[in-house]
Amino acid sequence: MTCSEQTSSVAVDTADHKQPPATGGRAVVIALVLATGTAVLVGAEFVPAGVLPLLAGDLHVTEGRAGLAVAATALAGAITAPTISSVLPRADRRRVLLGLLALAFVSNVLVALAPTLPLLLAGRVLLGVAIAGYWSFTFGVGVAITGRPALISTAMSLGTSVATIVGVPLASVLGDSIGWRGVFVILIAATAASWLAVARLLPPVPAHPGAGSVMMRQALGNRRLMAGVAMIALAAFGNFAAYPYIRVALQAVTPSLVTVLLVAWGIGGLAGNLAGGWLSSRLRLGVALAPAILLVGLALMALHPSTVVVALAVVAWGTGFNMVPVTTQLWVSRVEPKRVESAVSLQVTAFQAAITLGAVVGGLVVDHRDVWTAMAVGAVATALAAVGFAVIRLVPRAD
Repeated sequence: MTCSEQTSSVAVDTADHKQPPATGGRAVVIALVLATGTAVLVGAEFVPAGVLPLLAGDLHVTEGRAGLAVAATALAGAITAPTISSVLPRADRRRVLLGLLALAFVSNVLVALAPTLPLLLAGRVLLGVAIAGYWSFTFGVGVAITGRPALISTAMSLGTSVATIVGVPLASVLGDSIGWRGVFVILIAATAASWLAVARLLPPVPAHPGAGSVMMRQALGNRRLMAGVAMIALAAFGNFAAYPYIRVALQAVTPSLVTVLLVAWGIGGLAGNLAGGWLSSRLRLGVALAPAILLVGLALMALHPSTVVVALAVVAWGTGFNMVPVTTQLWVSRVEPKRVESAVSLQVTAFQAAITLGAVVGGLVVDHRDVWTAMAVGAVATALAAVGFAVIRLVPRAD
């Protein structure tokens, strides 16, 4: 089966029970609407990395403990992703997406008002549920409406890239002027705008006829898929053992260029997003290359011999990591073309579980050693992911 045939099989399997696919400009609009939701949710997930010193100081906790604001979100996501389709097997997917965006709105309100770390973490748990559900359903929703998996995967990763280009550096700048709580107020408004866009522009999308626990059990029986999910978890762990502490690292090397280098990370992310889409016809190469580039960035950060090297490391880091979601999402959908919703849910689970573990391990390393050791830990994990993906064959499941 060729790559184009694999892509077609995914589209047909996801959309054959719905209305004819949207075409042309309407397909692009749908993709952009879904990408906007992704950008808002991912921005909310990782904004703490841009305001970590401020958040830690205001709540009177260490920066390692403040990093749990990322871990709590990811833990909730790891639990939610593999179960939400079973809880909502027949719910209209447009309504589900609207409910998840509403949950993110409530989360941001709670975080903006939280007087203590435990209350803040409670709000972040709600965000984890929203993110995991949105990521699990959006790919299938987008393909059902447009019939174009590569467009939807690229759009979702583009939303992630925009969130990192704009969200983290902008949060860093705004946090210094209006406070970290003010940043979350802005996120509240952005989440409301995304909800309105989805409500206005997306048509109803019925659930896949086979969605639910049976589909998930069948996907779990695909050993090649599960091996890939393990590699996804390694790549994500490697990134998130270090990413919540990126601002701490940059301030230690070059305090005056922190915002510039955060933007450089995001620009690298945009390049990685585009590269991941370009490699959609060579996915075995793409899924191995992404963690390999991430490895280079983290290894150079761990060494940090000069500002120039750190700048190059940041760009490589952003490029490699942002290739991972788009290439792996397409990879799992091609390995398991008849159970795409469950396959993507497992990808999301791997990401969120790895974010949780990565943030916790990274926080412990930062508190007990230093931020550079956290970068080295991440580099080792991404090296294993690159090697693993290089040896796993990309063969779609036939049954």
